[in-house]
Amino acid sequence: MKKLKKKIIQSLNSTLAEKEIYLLEKSFDFAEQAHSDQKRQTGELFINHPLRVALTISQMKLGVNAVIASVLHDVAEDCQVPISKIKNEFNEEVAFLVSGLTKVNKIKYKEQEDTITEKENFRNMILAMAKDLRIIIIKLADRLDNMKTLWSLSPQKQIKKSLETLEILAPLAYRLGMTDIASQLEDLAFPYVFPEEYKLTRKILGKRREEQKNYLNELVPLTREKLEENNLHPKEIKFRTKHLYSVWRKLQKEEMDIRRIHDLVAMRIIMNNIEECYAALGFIHQMWKPVPGRFKDYIALPKPNGYQSLHTTVFAKDGHIVEIQIRTPQMDEEAEWGIAAHWIYSSLKKTDGYKKRKKKFSPPKNFYWINQLRQWQKTFYKSEKFLDALKVDFFKDRIFVLTPKGDIIDLPDGATPIDFAYQIHTDIGNQAAGAQANGKLVPLSYKLKSGEVVEIVVKKKKKPSSSWLEFVKMNETRKRIQDALKGKDFV
Repeated sequence: MKKLKKKIIQSLNSTLAEKEIYLLEKSFDFAEQAHSDQKRQTGELFINHPLRVALTISQMKLGVNAVIASVLHDVAEDCQVPISKIKNEFNEEVAFLVSGLTKVNKIKYKEQEDTITEKENFRNMILAMAKDLRIIIIKLADRLDNMKTLWSLSPQKQIKKSLETLEILAPLAYRLGMTDIASQLEDLAFPYVFPEEYKLTRKILGKRREEQKNYLNELVPLTREKLEENNLHPKEIKFRTKHLYSVWRKLQKEEMDIRRIHDLVAMRIIMNNIEECYAALGFIHQMWKPVPGRFKDYIALPKPNGYQSLHTTVFAKDGHIVEIQIRTPQMDEEAEWGIAAHWIYSSLKKTDGYKKRKKKFSPPKNFYWINQLRQWQKTFYKSEKFLDALKVDFFKDRIFVLTPKGDIIDLPDGATPIDFAYQIHTDIGNQAAGAQANGKLVPLSYKLKSGEVVEIVVKKKKKPSSSWLEFVKMNETRKRIQDALKGKDFV
């Protein structure tokens, strides 16, 4: 416990004022006293859990109030401490965050949990996201720590929590750009939801991943030498190992042939700036031939969650195929922490009140889908298929396509030109008469692919066809088509 407290303070110390250190230490004592008689089902003292969550949040640099809220996130619900007391003992912002977390966690797991309570739980989560994203980020850190001790729960609860993690929380973390947390959540849930597939993946992987790591250990000094010969000095060259659940999903696409997966271990080159990233790419392609069709420029065209990097796959030493990622330090940090990396808490004036300060925690422009989600739930909340619709429209596998002007449109995998058209404007969807993808005519039922430039041909006064309902992917699209068809019989 003492070590955890020390790590939290060390993680924040350079940005803290004396008063903030006092409040942080006060929160440790407050939570420890509130949870004094409580133990987790693992047998450990309960207080260790909120401290671990607070440590994760402190590493994200979301500010001392978010860390204090993490320390206190269970005291209102589990210890019946009034929010008003938290406000009096700490401040309005801490009380606001703890209140938001309490509402998100309010509906606990029940043996016979019904759809209504699940819907209310996710509705609370959506509303909390719209108010302040830190609430959801703390929730993700909370779930991450709980997943690590899932073994202590009953099998029924293990499956329930793991399914929720795989279907909602991990995809949400990905959409927020928090790939490290998302991958960890998936890997922790994987053996509970798909135990046989988990064992099979580990068996197929065998020693191959370790062999690739050893191979890249040889490749790193060769790469550094080549770049330095050309007056380029990488800040760091490292490699990351593909997470187990990601390997399983890719195996399904590659007919279970592990030899087709070339990014089990990928090299990551961190350069000082964008210019050096492109220069490094050029020299790597001189050194090793690129694999055709495997280059992706996520710097010029970032993913909708803000992810930026250059990706290339090359025929490296001895003909081995290797994926290489090239990015700046800031891009690397944002790839790990996602939306959290957009907040620079230390730049805020210490005298600012919460009303001025909270604007700093609103999402960047490319996270427009958060407010879109809030509007969406108003339309679909009463639907019996609310949860299924939520998973498809917002949290399943994502693709991104471009308008002819270069704007990025974020869609679920399997989306069609009609889904795309309605995301641009309802009138464009209603009047869609044809579509092009990368300059080629495609049917309106065509499944779009990431990176395609999509153009919709419209015909004025045209009405949507009821046949579109058979192939569109998004529930939102289906609802807009049905609204247009209501009371009419268009074919």
